[in-house]
Amino acid sequence: MARVAAILGTFTVSDAGIPVAEIARRAGLARSTTSRLVGQLTAAGLLQRDGSRVHLGLQLFELGQLVPVQRTLRAAVSPFLHDLRDATRHTANLAILDGSDIVYLDRVPGPNSAPMPFRPGGRHPAHATALGKAIMAHAPAEVVDVVCGAGLGALTAHTLTTRQALERELDEARRTGLAFDRQETRLGVFCVASPIFGRDGAVLAAISVTDLRGPSAITRFGPAVRNAALNLSRTLMPTRGAY
Repeated sequence: MARVAAILGTFTVSDAGIPVAEIARRAGLARSTTSRLVGQLTAAGLLQRDGSRVHLGLQLFELGQLVPVQRTLRAAVSPFLHDLRDATRHTANLAILDGSDIVYLDRVPGPNSAPMPFRPGGRHPAHATALGKAIMAHAPAEVVDVVCGAGLGALTAHTLTTRQALERELDEARRTGLAFDRQETRLGVFCVASPIFGRDGAVLAAISVTDLRGPSAITRFGPAVRNAALNLSRTLMPTRGAY
């Protein structure tokens, strides 16, 4: 089971299929073992082959749709994402935190946004994203420890790579209810996010508007994101308010 998990964990959102040799290298497994397991996973529909390259299979996507928390959360948030997209004309996103990464659960492309290399089920380092910061700002300290322990790698020259700098931004996010990505994942792209909370008052996820062009845009669209997140939290936690 550990070897299967290692193989499935080698895939990233930017991969356009991976050769078996590369899967073996990333997973730290022998080529023969990897080839055998890839064959078994392909037969089960968890992987699929396209010539010499291997992709994640449709069966994984179908199984993912059965996860109760994700399915329920997506259903509740979807109308708010569409409203946010319509209000801003930019792409609206929903993500949760998983370890040191955010995982996109849903995104609604906006007419004023360029295509982005993120998709539902895709991952991105939490420390570089507005979504990740919005969640971490209201999560237990141990969650931030996990993110920092995984390493704060630089995706651009603007990515925060020290815990001190990250903590300053998390403090800002706690005060304002908004977190920002100022060209930290992609040059020229800005993002603003806000957390959403569940019935027990714990942070569940975050929503954002992305592909904004410049600091003034995150200031302009921040209130819309914040209001959507507050209304969502009231919906999910009707008797206690958002905070």
